[in-house]
Amino acid sequence: MKKKLLIGAGIVIGVPLVIITLFVLVTMVYPSLTYRTNGAIMSSGEERDYLLYVPRTYDPARPAPLVISLHGAMNWPGFQQELTQWNRLADDAGFIVVYPAGTGTGPRIWDMKGWRNPSTMPDVRFIADLIEKLQKTYSIDAARIYVNGLSNGGGMAFVLSCTLSHRIAAVGAVAAAELLPFTWCKDTTAVPMMAIHGDADEIVPYEGGKVWIAPVPFPSVPQWAASWAKRNRCATTPVETRPAPDLKRTEYKDCADDASVVLYTVQGGGHQWPGGKPVPRWLELEMKMFGSPMGRRTESIDGAKELWAFFRAHPLHH
Repeated sequence: MKKKLLIGAGIVIGVPLVIITLFVLVTMVYPSLTYRTNGAIMSSGEERDYLLYVPRTYDPARPAPLVISLHGAMNWPGFQQELTQWNRLADDAGFIVVYPAGTGTGPRIWDMKGWRNPSTMPDVRFIADLIEKLQKTYSIDAARIYVNGLSNGGGMAFVLSCTLSHRIAAVGAVAAAELLPFTWCKDTTAVPMMAIHGDADEIVPYEGGKVWIAPVPFPSVPQWAASWAKRNRCATTPVETRPAPDLKRTEYKDCADDASVVLYTVQGGGHQWPGGKPVPRWLELEMKMFGSPMGRRTESIDGAKELWAFFRAHPLHH
């Protein structure tokens, strides 16, 4: 009887495990088939993919700005395109958008491999090569190349601000997952930056700290913004406003080269891109299954529109 009970318990435990395993496999395979890329280049000896969107208003006679949007960890360029809705804005404003793919097969990540020697980091080299490729193919305004990212992609945007500051005019970081300490960045070039982060984010904690998803603790988001303001040689006391009941806007002004630093804090907000489209249900369920719900998404601000307004005001000064 005892043996039968043990066997029965094993079956009961095994069934949920099988269901979870199948669910994770489906949510990894299905999106990889859905979110297709449309371009590839060779970089550091590897083929790297990207998804490019050229707006219908593109005119080769008028150099267009370039917006580079980086997906989060274990994700895809097509997912980033759908979530952010940058394409819709590109049609109205006339800029080109590219969604590069991180490293790996299936779901991708932005890898900090080679961080001890930033100039040799493969993902940095890939973005630099991609910019060169697009500049040869399209008429791009070299003073208006911008990069933004979600979560791990926001962390990669920070890396690019420290390695490609001669090409990147401004940076946007949404729910950014930054693993490298700010002291890693030895580039003192003032790079404008806008961050958007929920103070109830359970995946990348607003106040910083260690979570299961990362090998090292995340920094405090307000302190991270303050460190960026120090890098940009801004006035030490920021200006705070309330654009909406659930939003606090903190801006560091009087910066070198007008490179202001802005932090939008979404009160009660989770690990989300504000505005745009909601996170797919399958991802919500998957993250909840692992004990890290995505949390609330605000409609008080449209991430892409707000970032574009910031980018448009900050062309490259150096």
